[in-house]
Formats: sequence, structure tokens, C-alpha cells
Amino acid sequence: MLKREMYLSRIRGFYDSDLIKILVGIRRCGKSVILKQIIKELRDKNVDESHIIYINFELIEYEELQNYKKLNEYIKEKIIDNKKYYIFLDEIQRVNKFEDVVNSLRASIENISIFITGSNSKLLSNELSTVLSGRYVLFNIYPLSYKEFIELTGKDGRSEETFWNFVKWGGLPNRTQFTDESNIKDYLHSVFDSIILRDVVERLELKDTILFDLLLQYIVDTTGREFSAENVVKFLKNEGKNISTETLYKYLDALCKALMIKKIYRYDIHGKAILKTLNKYYMTDLGIAQIKNNNFEINKSFAIENIVYNELLERGYETYIGKIKNGEIDFIATKTNEKMYIQVTYLLTDENVIKREFGAFNEIKDNYPKYVLSLDKADFSQNGIIHKNIIDWLLEK
Repeated sequence: MLKREMYLSRIRGFYDSDLIKILVGIRRCGKSVILKQIIKELRDKNVDESHIIYINFELIEYEELQNYKKLNEYIKEKIIDNKKYYIFLDEIQRVNKFEDVVNSLRASIENISIFITGSNSKLLSNELSTVLSGRYVLFNIYPLSYKEFIELTGKDGRSEETFWNFVKWGGLPNRTQFTDESNIKDYLHSVFDSIILRDVVERLELKDTILFDLLLQYIVDTTGREFSAENVVKFLKNEGKNISTETLYKYLDALCKALMIKKIYRYDIHGKAILKTLNKYYMTDLGIAQIKNNNFEINKSFAIENIVYNELLERGYETYIGKIKNGEIDFIATKTNEKMYIQVTYLLTDENVIKREFGAFNEIKDNYPKYVLSLDKADFSQNGIIHKNIIDWLLEK
């Protein structure tokens, strides 16, 4: 089992905190494994087994506890002394009014530390924020990074064949159990179906799932490009489906809440403001994108751009598209006092491409680091702009 140290190192400082620890991520990205690794660390510190309460709401034996009052009663009955109790509630979004249970437990019992996970952004809702009112700390959990993928599989991380396997089939941990592409596809289809059925169709009470599937298909085919609602409406009309702009955005919001896609906003570098127009969408996992891909070949340029975006999120950066007067920077990434600008391209094939990618930074006059990432093995660094091989960058500490 891969120890996901990148996440554990962020969570450890909160093990005994009375803040609610919320782990949220797409289905099958490894949240339950992280909970079990936290539990193991507690056991290694000699925490008594009776003081670790773990409930996985996807298991049928806990089905009754999906009633929030029964859940509250069940947990309270297990707390019989003043020592610290560690409560783990896995896939808690299946419990209606779970936020009331969590808040009640925290308010009424002092000697508890609560961890919860969920697979949709009901855990990020305004309702939850209101009920818990700043009494929680949130950890976004993502599919495997490339470095984690290499650690788990033992493959040669420097091999482009390995890299393109990761790009094509994504980083959901369980897909690494399969080597046959048909088996990988079957597994990813099962994950996709569970996300759509549980987190989208049921939530929206959709009648026309074909229309929804066409919309997702469009998002996959245009990943990393400027989003235009007008173009989507035209595309769907050509497919014999009429949709209002209001419904379109409702469906997109559902996909974002199911954590299948992520919206990235544009940041005006000169105006220093976040723009709400001409945003883009990237896939949380490219394996899911692959099974919905109409084209036999991967669009390598947009795929590696998606990989870089996901890596920045995993490393904890807040990420935007950078708007400049005569174009854009692929990514602006910030974290505490850090800031960097990144251009991503498949290969620096000729002088025109080199001039375009490095020249994108000409309008930016500050001294924050500027990077061009590509699959070239030669170093094209120039004028203070750092060029890196994407695979090398992904494998960095």
C-alpha cells in the first residue's frame, strides 16, 4: 500500500485538534486509504482500539446509521471515558443532515477528534460552512500524482512510455491493478457510472442522461480551451438536443460538484483581478477523460497541460490562467509567499515555438520565477526563464 505522505504530512498536525478534518475528493481517489493510514499511525502511538471509531457508509452493515439521529446515538454510546476518541466517518455525504451530527458531537463532547470524507462538494457547501462556522479544516485529495504512480507501480518514471500510460489512463489508484487496457477501461467505466449515477443523476433528478453525456463529451473534447456556453448550445443543437444556458450551467455545476471537472479562472496580471469570463475546465482524472474521448489519439498538448494543472493543485498551489494584454500565461501558481508563472508545451520544435513560449513572459516585469515546461530533454533556459523537462518536474520533491 502506498503511503500518501504528501497528505499525511499536512493532516498530522491536526490529529488531536477539535477542528473537524474534512477530506474531499473524487470517488476512488484514495480517501479511505488515507483514513486507514491515519488510523494505523494512531495505533502505532498506542491509541486503544476502543477509542477509534470507524464507519464506512458505503458498507451495508452501517446502512442504518445513515439516519442522522441513529448515527449520533451510536457514536455517543461508544464514548465511555475521558480519554481522546478518534471518529472516522467515511463517505459521509450518504447521511442526510450529517453536518448537524458532526456539529452536535463537537459541541457536546470535548474529548473527540473527528475526520470525515466525501466524494462530492456537498462537503464544501454554504450550508456546511454555516453549520460548522469555521470549525473545520479542509484537505483536497486528488488521484495519484505521477510521482506517487511511480512509487506504487515501481515503473521507470523516466520512461516516456510510462509517462504516456499515466497521461492516458490517469491516477486512480485501483486502475494500477490492471495491465490489460480492456480491464482498465471496464474499471474506469464502473467509477464513471458510480459518479454519474450517485453524484449527478440522482442529485439533479435527470431524465435525459443522453444530453448530459453529450455535454460531458464536449467538455472532454475541449479540455483546456476557453469555454463558450454559446458554442456548447450550438454543439448540442447539432446533436438534436436543445438546452437553455441556465440548464447548461446547472449541469456544469453538477459535474464540478461531483469533482469530475475543475473550473479555472483567469487572472488579469496588469489589473490584478480575478475575471469570471472565458474560464476553462480541466479533468480531475485523465483516465475518466479517456473513456469519454471520441478521438482515438490523445491530444498531447492539452493532456500534458491538464497534468501540470493537476500537479499544481496536488502541491497545494492556488492556480489561475494569466491574462496579459496580448495573450495569456498558461498558469499563475501561488502559495503563501510563493508565486510562479508557467508555460506548458508538448515540444519546443522550432524557433517560432521557442519564441512564442518564452516570449509570453515579456509583459511580466516582476521577479517571480518563470518556467517553460516541455518534454524536450535539452535545456532551453534563457533570459532568466527556466526550462524544465515535464517528467523531471513531476518527479521533483
